[in-house]
Amino acid sequence: MAPQLLSSVNITILGSASAQPSSTRNHSALALRLNGDVWLFDCGEATQHRIQKSNVKMGKIKKIFITHTHGDHIFGLLPLMASCLDGSGGMMDYSKDARLQPDAREEIQPLEIYGPLGTRAFIRTGIVYSYTNLGAQYVVHELRLPTDPPEGDFTTLPMRWPEQPGRNIVQTNGIWKDIFRDEIVSVSAASIRHSVPCIGFVVDELPIPGKINPKDYVPHLKRTNTPMSVMKQLQQGMSVELADGTVLFGPPRRPGRKLAILGDTCDPSPIADLAADADLLVHEATNAHLPGIDPNTKPEDSNESVEARTRSRGHSTPQMAGAFGKRTRAKKLLLNHFSARYAGNDDVDEEARKIMEAIRELAMQEYDGPVVCARDFMSFDVELQS
Repeated sequence: MAPQLLSSVNITILGSASAQPSSTRNHSALALRLNGDVWLFDCGEATQHRIQKSNVKMGKIKKIFITHTHGDHIFGLLPLMASCLDGSGGMMDYSKDARLQPDAREEIQPLEIYGPLGTRAFIRTGIVYSYTNLGAQYVVHELRLPTDPPEGDFTTLPMRWPEQPGRNIVQTNGIWKDIFRDEIVSVSAASIRHSVPCIGFVVDELPIPGKINPKDYVPHLKRTNTPMSVMKQLQQGMSVELADGTVLFGPPRRPGRKLAILGDTCDPSPIADLAADADLLVHEATNAHLPGIDPNTKPEDSNESVEARTRSRGHSTPQMAGAFGKRTRAKKLLLNHFSARYAGNDDVDEEARKIMEAIRELAMQEYDGPVVCARDFMSFDVELQS
């Protein structure tokens, strides 16, 4: 049987702010839709409110990937879990809650959460001390650094249902390879430099069928009275032997789509090889030097001083993002995680448009591909390259 293919890959920005939200930008969250499933990357405060106002379906969320445990990337996780997993609280006798029995809803796949050391402890502690009772299962897989404890949960609280045992995934040569993989897609990860341990994720669509030219096959099929239905096998790259002994070979498979979704960083070099040739690179661009455009620009500042200050906080400028996009030969660059002083309503406000256009142009000084500045609720498909 031919493997299922991705009919669509869609990105929806649910939050594009750094540190503090604003009236036009929410905390970090990005939804990746693969066919019908939704994977979230980071889950800042009020992410579930953003989902309710977007075309993303909360009930379709299957996986959540946390880049790091700073609050603007994780404070929305517990309330989102409560909504997704039928959470409740306040019962006088929890033993009578049928949902909390070990055999309840075992047939439903658990919500999978991937994050650095501390993700499991944050979730477990928050659920226990907020007296939240979840009605469906979840599992936390932690991506461990060589300096992290090799075993244990980094918490004194015991696991309780509906949490299921997760993996502690140890790096090999600086990479977490295939932390998830099925017949359609794989996910790998690497550390990137920030003020705290931080992760970049790379989502790879596995090789897909090559383009088929019917003119190369139909005459042979007609000549041997072979059913045209074998074209489906050839399309999948299989070989077909005809009645006269002729063997037809389907076109070789070609690379699928590749997305590199990075957390906060001042130096993503460790993920450069893994992220190479991505169809879409999502890279932060927290601060920029915009004299004459941004009224908050300090007169004593320069590109160099803004970059130095930004680096000291573990973040990047648009030029730094552009340089990494060029280095990794990304086909498209999505700038994200902007300072709250950069308004996100550039589709309707002229001043905001000028600022975001100037930020885009700074990235283009280093990168000659298409650059997009993230805006909350922005949604677009990632197309296969021809």
